[in-house]
Amino acid sequence: MQDTNAKQNSKKDFVNNVFNSVFKKYDLMNDIMSFGVHRLWKSNLIDWMQPKLNSKLIDMAAGTGDMTKLFIERTNLTGRAMMVDQNIEMLNEGKKKLEHYKNIDSLCASAEQVPLKDSSFDYYIISFGIRNVTDIKKTLNEAYRLLKPGGRFMCLEFSKINNEIIDKFYSIYSSFIPHIGQAVAGDKKPYEYLIQSIKDFYNQDQLLNLMKEAKFINTEYRNLTTGVAAIHSGWKIQ
Repeated sequence: MQDTNAKQNSKKDFVNNVFNSVFKKYDLMNDIMSFGVHRLWKSNLIDWMQPKLNSKLIDMAAGTGDMTKLFIERTNLTGRAMMVDQNIEMLNEGKKKLEHYKNIDSLCASAEQVPLKDSSFDYYIISFGIRNVTDIKKTLNEAYRLLKPGGRFMCLEFSKINNEIIDKFYSIYSSFIPHIGQAVAGDKKPYEYLIQSIKDFYNQDQLLNLMKEAKFINTEYRNLTTGVAAIHSGWKIQ
């Protein structure tokens, strides 16, 4: 147990240091690395979600607030959002970017333990963040706790490509990303971590099974760009 806790704390510290080194160039690097496609993926999630007016969102691992912004705008500014991130620098970047919106709150906390009340939100989003948590099962259980009955969990994450040719091309391209990070953000180590973390992460069906273990029902996923990324969806009924 002590070894497990030590590994989790080590990963948490490492991930924090990763984002401390890149937060100022985070949005720019996302656009460069994905050729802007990450914005289409995020819009696809909101399109599938179809958030209701006056609903409440928790945006976990919110980063600089892309998903929060899309949600608030899709609800015609009637929704309310809570941005949560364990990295205060990233969270502050998001707060600055969205400071003109008056219906957004923020909280610095880890995904595994969020100091908010049970059954507080209609939607829970984690976008390109679940890969970085220290304990994915605790994170999913916490997501379930925070959602209201009838609430929806949605996750956007890099996944496993189902096309051999595209997979080979993607693997070659990925090897250049740390060098792009060095040139643009001044540090390649965070992007070496990025590539390795994608390789090490669960495939689409494995993540779906973890969601089912956390009591989510009507679980499903949609591949994006032949599985470069995927959106997972599940519902809390009780």
